[in-house]
Amino acid sequence: MRRSKWVMTLALTLAVALLLAACGGAKDAAGVVSDIEKLTGKLESYHAEGTMVLNTGQEPQEYGVVVSYQKPEYYRIALTNEANDITQIVLRNDEGVFVLTPHLNKSFRFKSDWPNNQGQAYLFETLAQSIIHDDERQFTAEENAYVFDVLANYQNASLVRQKIWLSKEDYKPQRVVVTDADANEMVTVTFSSFEFDKSFEDNWFDMNRNMTSVSIQSVPVLATEGEGQGEQTAEANEHFGIIYPGYVPEGVEERSAADFKLGERDAIMIRYVGEYDYTLVESKAAEERMASSSIGTVIELDLGRTVGVLIGENEQRTLLWTHDGVDYRLSTGNLPYEEMVKVAQSVFDQSGK
Repeated sequence: MRRSKWVMTLALTLAVALLLAACGGAKDAAGVVSDIEKLTGKLESYHAEGTMVLNTGQEPQEYGVVVSYQKPEYYRIALTNEANDITQIVLRNDEGVFVLTPHLNKSFRFKSDWPNNQGQAYLFETLAQSIIHDDERQFTAEENAYVFDVLANYQNASLVRQKIWLSKEDYKPQRVVVTDADANEMVTVTFSSFEFDKSFEDNWFDMNRNMTSVSIQSVPVLATEGEGQGEQTAEANEHFGIIYPGYVPEGVEERSAADFKLGERDAIMIRYVGEYDYTLVESKAAEERMASSSIGTVIELDLGRTVGVLIGENEQRTLLWTHDGVDYRLSTGNLPYEEMVKVAQSVFDQSGK
């Protein structure tokens, strides 16, 4: 009897051990969160590549995304518009935060805590902090990934939740889906590769290096100096007219549209008044280096087809962006952020009149 009982006990012990082995040592939510906290605490660098699909505009837009981070606060984000094969770079180094448009030889530098003050769905720190700080997080384990359903914390208030897939093996992010209040998928990031403790070249985060290192296959207006550029510029100016936004907020109407000089360039100012007052300045995109002492915020998840910069405080804010060879400046003292983005998006696919 004793031997039979001993055999049964041994069999049960072996069965439990085999079950644990089959589960691959799967952890619960608390264990995974603890590991993520430790990982972020000792994070030195990482490099990631993938794609981002945005459904925040009228049509889905796809970006190629390349992210580089090096401690303490160096960032390089390359966003390539898949349809137009045009790359813009958001860069942070000791000199400040830059938005670079290499194919136009254009750079804009401003003061900012970005991305500390603005999370991004393709940044590991943003995803980790969303998981760590949501006490009501939902957790499931799949075959090769831990999946968290947590609150989203992005500048766009319509983005309310996100599901994050992390590798069971090393917690590298695999996929992120950000949804609105109706569970519609607004942003999807899929990582094709992710490497912790990546070593970068000494000038990887240098502004001048990044202005000249991007390979642009398309030939947009004013892309480079050389043969035929004068013809491109003349043709572009010939076709450049007033580009009216397709969206005007309720209770707002156009008051006037007038030509004026913006430095050496011809420009157009459209003025809107009513419930909100704002102006939209349009000018032909030019090669230039610009710097602002104002505090700025990078806007890339909302405009969909280009990267913008929001500068200024609540009393006077300006959203700057370049699209299809035109520089835009949307300035206001009372137009809400969400409405500014809608106005900006609505100039896409509009032709000059």
